[in-house]
Amino acid sequence: MRRFISVLLVVVIMTIGQSGDMLLADSKQVKFAESDIQLVFSNGPSQGEDVKGLFTLSFSSTGSGVLSSIEIEISSDSSNWDTVANLTTTPWLTHIDTTDYANGSWTFRARAWDSTANNHTTWFTSGEFDIVNQVPIITSFTLSNTGVGSGTTAIDRAWYSLDANATLGFSWAAMDDDLTHASLANVPGPGTPSDDGPGTIAYGWDWNTGSLSEGTYNPRLTVWDGSGLSVSKTMFIGIDRTSPTMSTPIIGEGEEWTDSNSVTISGLDDATDDGSGSGLSYVQILRDGIWSDVSTSSVTLVFDEGEHVISMRAVDKVGNVGDSIDVDIKVDVSEPEGLGWTVDELTTSLIGSANISFAAQDLGSGIDLPNSKLQYGFDLNGVGATPDQSGRWIDVGVSGLDGTVPLSSWATKSRQYLMLRAVVLDEAGNQLTTIPTAFQVLPGLDLSWNATETNVDRLVVRPGDTNGGIVITSLLEANQAYGGAVTVYLQAAPADRSADVDWTTMQSVVVEGGNLSDECTCELLMWDYVVPNTGQWDLRLVIDPNDIIDERDESNNNHHMMVTGATVSGIGVVTSFAPGMIALLCAGFAITWFQRRKITPPPN
Repeated sequence: MRRFISVLLVVVIMTIGQSGDMLLADSKQVKFAESDIQLVFSNGPSQGEDVKGLFTLSFSSTGSGVLSSIEIEISSDSSNWDTVANLTTTPWLTHIDTTDYANGSWTFRARAWDSTANNHTTWFTSGEFDIVNQVPIITSFTLSNTGVGSGTTAIDRAWYSLDANATLGFSWAAMDDDLTHASLANVPGPGTPSDDGPGTIAYGWDWNTGSLSEGTYNPRLTVWDGSGLSVSKTMFIGIDRTSPTMSTPIIGEGEEWTDSNSVTISGLDDATDDGSGSGLSYVQILRDGIWSDVSTSSVTLVFDEGEHVISMRAVDKVGNVGDSIDVDIKVDVSEPEGLGWTVDELTTSLIGSANISFAAQDLGSGIDLPNSKLQYGFDLNGVGATPDQSGRWIDVGVSGLDGTVPLSSWATKSRQYLMLRAVVLDEAGNQLTTIPTAFQVLPGLDLSWNATETNVDRLVVRPGDTNGGIVITSLLEANQAYGGAVTVYLQAAPADRSADVDWTTMQSVVVEGGNLSDECTCELLMWDYVVPNTGQWDLRLVIDPNDIIDERDESNNNHHMMVTGATVSGIGVVTSFAPGMIALLCAGFAITWFQRRKITPPPN
């Protein structure tokens, strides 16, 4: 075993060369032979030759080797080479589209694979040649028909108002050294024009199908040259024979009425519709028998106050005129007119809300009740632009010109003023803000004397304690139940007194609290007075002489009467005394009747 291993190591060492590579005992080194094949550009560009279009490159070969394939490359600087083709079968040729390469100087090179020598040949180069391709340049592509728009883009399309049997006159021009023909596609149909050329070139088409439909089209011109190069250009056109329609634009602020003599009519472009046609060019407005053109989206016109009707119509870009429509213009520049207030009676006895309303009229557009409102506030003296008690104007809680002033009790507002104003709008937007109006909150209670039931029993008496006494009957009334006490006075003063003589209080009575709160709300009072001296005496009954009670009307708190102290002189009868005695008897009868008159309280 050891002997076998030793022999094996000797064999391995002997197979290692100086380079350190281990060679198998039966390996052989293969040496490639040089090929003797020579490639010839049998149809190749010669030195300085101009090449364009499609070029056929072919090869022939000499030598004893076996030609299996040919690699072809091209370069413009003899440094960077690009693969053109790899030919593997006969015939040894390829077609090269020189338009794939930029114009300029180029060189081909090729090498073959020799399957006998199992090796490539050397590179064989062509002469340096020039690629001189010229793509046709379209210089003109137009229609002789009259239209609107450039037709260069779909946005700026050229529009034509043509009949169905009209003729479209297409014309074109191009630059190239070997133009051959042109074609036209995507024209209004049916059908497609035949090519213009080759041979005689007419540089245009007169296209008539008798059935030109409305719509948009994109005619495409393609021009060809002898090098197989082509260029195309598209024209964007449309055919429009239909008139545009129009709806009512925006008048003023869009409301039915406007509050200015200068009325802006806007949204003219949005109010027109030309379908898929050429689109709006301008709008015409008829006033005073004259049509005026408006090319903007809005226009401002001046109108007198009142209702007006104008006519409008749309015209599209190719001149189709639409049907006219009537548009109402309503102008109201006058503010509403205020007529007056209606307010519940305001007293301290009022419980809950007070109803208020304001009457107004507008002979133009009419009152805009939803946007009108009433405002209120409380003031001490009823004058001024802003209520001083509330400090501001308060909106009534509902819109319109009818509402209520919400207050749970009016007792705290005695002698104050409820200030009211109305903000009235009409349908045109004109506004009237009324001058503040004041309504005083008066006390609900009013005490007074019943004039019919308040009098003296005798008008003429002899002065003094014996015969000068009279009886005054009085009826104190309240307009509503009053639970408080009331002080009343009987006062007297000489009728011929001077200004410095004041009334003398003869008697004071206090009507107890609750006496005026029964069903009658009245109190019967009897007064005794003795006429002290001869002459006329003024008497008065005074309610609440110290003004303790807050009443609605203080002017009816005093009731005035008069009594005379008579003088009787002389004894006996004289001729001229008879008429005087008759008068005294009549006065006596009258006094007796008054004394016997039953005092009856007034009904409830």
